Amino acid sequence: MSKVKWEGVYPAVTTKFTEDDQLDLVAFEKNIKAQINAGVAGIVLGGTLGEASSLSNEEKLVLLDKTIKIANSQVDVIVNIAEQTTKQAIELAKTLEQKGADGLMLLPPMRYAADSRETLEYFEEVAGATKLPIMIYNNPIDYKIPITIEMFEELAKQHNVQAIKESSRDITYLTKLKIRFGDRFKILSGVDNLALESLSMGADGWVAGLVCAFPEETVAIYKLAKAGRQKEALEIYRWFIPVLELDVHPKLVQYIKLAEALTGLGTEQVRAPRLVLEGEERRRIIALVQQAIDTRPQLPDYKSL
Repeated sequence: MSKVKWEGVYPAVTTKFTEDDQLDLVAFEKNIKAQINAGVAGIVLGGTLGEASSLSNEEKLVLLDKTIKIANSQVDVIVNIAEQTTKQAIELAKTLEQKGADGLMLLPPMRYAADSRETLEYFEEVAGATKLPIMIYNNPIDYKIPITIEMFEELAKQHNVQAIKESSRDITYLTKLKIRFGDRFKILSGVDNLALESLSMGADGWVAGLVCAFPEETVAIYKLAKAGRQKEALEIYRWFIPVLELDVHPKLVQYIKLAEALTGLGTEQVRAPRLVLEGEERRRIIALVQQAIDTRPQLPDYKSL
């Protein structure tokens, strides 16, 4: 089984598109290299921010192959599975393992609001079909399916279920998971504007969104927090918070892609039915991100921590 530490910053990267709706691998490579240079621990492909629901499996495999080549074993390459049927999820998991993914992020079944029994069986069936390490994505606000403590007790029996992306937006749930399971699961914060709070309560990592536009600042916050330099981490975090809140908006994809374009690490192109921002909304996001760019804090030598 691949060794994934599930510690550090894992960017949920955007998928770059050309104006004629093809994969933009040039812009994609530039961003991945910036993430690696900033000191991230891994890359998460094809998540919500990566416009998973609009990608074909063939496109996901192209992105995986490209990322493996860029990463050159420097960081973990994790691929998201968000399928409508258990059969599709199992087939994709097997293919991703065969094609060299280091690990998987696993969402509950898509479109159908499965109950606890159905969701648990879905997770168990997929986990049993692969040797790859798995991070379960708990996001009851967006996906309407809570993964309960009782469900995680069952999932703890699956040796390759190793981590939890915790996005319930309830900091106390992170504490309850730590109390119940100790170090059995690595827990990664999945909400940008609760990341430092989560790290302070013992989160092991951060699956981040705005890292796509601000990689160094994101990794600096994580490294400083883990080094016990809370005051320095907090200073950067407070500067970052107005931008981090873009991560919890329904248009997070458009907002973060615009931020990437403004910082020179991406393009605004999205796949329909999403559309590039325009008018007052676009001006508002540009002003917000530009303010952050203009007031960027001086970072300490966080890479040596």
